[in-house]
Amino acid sequence: MAAMRAVYLLRSAAPQGRARGRTYVGFTVDPRRRLRQHNGGRRRGGFEWAWQHPNSSRRLLAPPPRRPREQPISFALRLLPRLLRAPPWSRLPLRVRWLRPPGPEVELAPPPHVVEEKGAGLPRLKRKKGRGLEAVGEGRGCGLCEEAQATPLLRCPRPQCSMAAHPPCLARLFLAPEPQQLLPVTGTCPSCHTPLLWGDLIRRCLGEAEPEEEWAEPDDVIISSSAPT
Repeated sequence: MAAMRAVYLLRSAAPQGRARGRTYVGFTVDPRRRLRQHNGGRRRGGFEWAWQHPNSSRRLLAPPPRRPREQPISFALRLLPRLLRAPPWSRLPLRVRWLRPPGPEVELAPPPHVVEEKGAGLPRLKRKKGRGLEAVGEGRGCGLCEEAQATPLLRCPRPQCSMAAHPPCLARLFLAPEPQQLLPVTGTCPSCHTPLLWGDLIRRCLGEAEPEEEWAEPDDVIISSSAPT
């Protein structure tokens, strides 16, 4: 199974009692097994902790205040796109999955490179050798530097395109408009000029983008936290 790291937001469906309307923010590497694992937390500025404590996080310079009578779930959804636009997450190939489509209306849209998915089913990903793991020793070199190195190549996912390049070479090309950055976000295939997401190229290279036909349902609440105040 491919590696997975997810921060999730859930709201209690209890009709009454102390849990009514309570929100849950947690971190998991496998929803199906309910792994109670957290990320870096406060010391490392983890996404989960920043979502739980926006006023104390060093990532949000000006966190929005909670409005009068605003429900915890509404406040958390207002925070989500702001966190996605804050460094370092603003340059990471993240995905947002709405378990109950259609997704709710949000004031601020996530960054354009953040992929939005819908549906409760999570694909079972099987690790397999993708096209991107073909090394130069099998007959082809980098299309940018034209050098043969024992390095896996990143390849354009378009079937008709044969572009292949070393990750550092393609990264330099993608970062040409923003040389002050270290991690590419998007770019254009130098051969067929198709818009590409850096995260998708890396996943394809690692062989983690091949879903099986079987789908699994996610678990319920895994880790609970108090509502933001």
